[in-house]
Amino acid sequence: MINFNVPPFTGKEFDYMKQAVEAQKICGDGQFTKKCNEWIEKKTGTGKALLTTSCTHALEMAALLCDIKAGDEVILPSYTFVSTADAFVLRGATAVFVDIRPDTMNIDEKLIEDAITDKTKAIAPVHYAGVGCEMDTIMDIAKRHNLKVVEDAAQGIMATYKGKALGAIGDYGAFSFHETKNYSMGEGGAVLIKNPKDAERAEIYREKGTNRSQYYRGQVDKYRWMEFGSSYLPSDMNAAYLYAQLEIADEINNARMHVWNMYNEELNDLKEAGKIELPYIPKECVHNAHMFYLKTKDLDERTKLIDFLKKNEILSVFHYVPLHTAPAGVKYGRFHGEDKYTTKESDRLVRLPLYFGLKDDQVEYIVSKVKEFYNA
Repeated sequence: MINFNVPPFTGKEFDYMKQAVEAQKICGDGQFTKKCNEWIEKKTGTGKALLTTSCTHALEMAALLCDIKAGDEVILPSYTFVSTADAFVLRGATAVFVDIRPDTMNIDEKLIEDAITDKTKAIAPVHYAGVGCEMDTIMDIAKRHNLKVVEDAAQGIMATYKGKALGAIGDYGAFSFHETKNYSMGEGGAVLIKNPKDAERAEIYREKGTNRSQYYRGQVDKYRWMEFGSSYLPSDMNAAYLYAQLEIADEINNARMHVWNMYNEELNDLKEAGKIELPYIPKECVHNAHMFYLKTKDLDERTKLIDFLKKNEILSVFHYVPLHTAPAGVKYGRFHGEDKYTTKESDRLVRLPLYFGLKDDQVEYIVSKVKEFYNA
């Protein structure tokens, strides 16, 4: 069976975890947590990066930093994971969904401004498949309407828009290091903070509302409860696991890109024949090969393709059920405008196996079975 995903593993993870244990500092903000934070800051150019227990928690921290309150509204795509909405709904905000672009599956930047009301507090673009949203337009809208921008870059590490790292363009960004992501610590994430002046407040939220980080740096003589907060700080053992992969981030990225390019090239004849659609990468974007997907004619064809591949020992998956169609989406949000593409395009999308370590002959086999399905 060819799995859909295999978490990345370099061989150094256990050695680094052992070092964390031997340092007798396995809670948060040990040597490896700091190394990961520094790596992200250097790679993205963000003002401050803080490792978190999940991308969900990174988004929750961003919502706190945006001072989201009950009655506020946040504009986001419906085609995303629940955490994008949850982070703001937990603060009492209403999720205002707008339609996506059918080419990138990202939020349609041309529809955002019409969804703005006097209650709108933030825009939360989601960089689907590590392909950047049209950030210049989004940042311009935010500036003119005095809105915060929170980038859900869960899938976007190592990807750029016009040379700028995804996650580091808006006011705040969020990465994911879940086991399905390009680099993993099992469960984990990071919040990216553009303005370093917000870093101290972020540290307080992350440390259960205390100023313990300042205490450890010798800035205060004791730490106190300063504000509400939560435990968003991961164990240094998790960070040690992640750092082994960040050390060879380019190698992992290149290997994934090789697989992505193989799929794209070898399935192009089916695209040219009009049988499937393949991913579109805007010229201003450099993606990170987070996933490779194709689009079928409709939901029925997608179901049959997934079943066919499974019978041939290949695990493929579809992705999000649009949030506005879910019970919580109806309860906590609303769709602004017409759902022209969100549901239609989500019903057609199939994700093929893609992970660090996937071999060329496996890719060739997967391609052959996709072609067999369409040429049968």
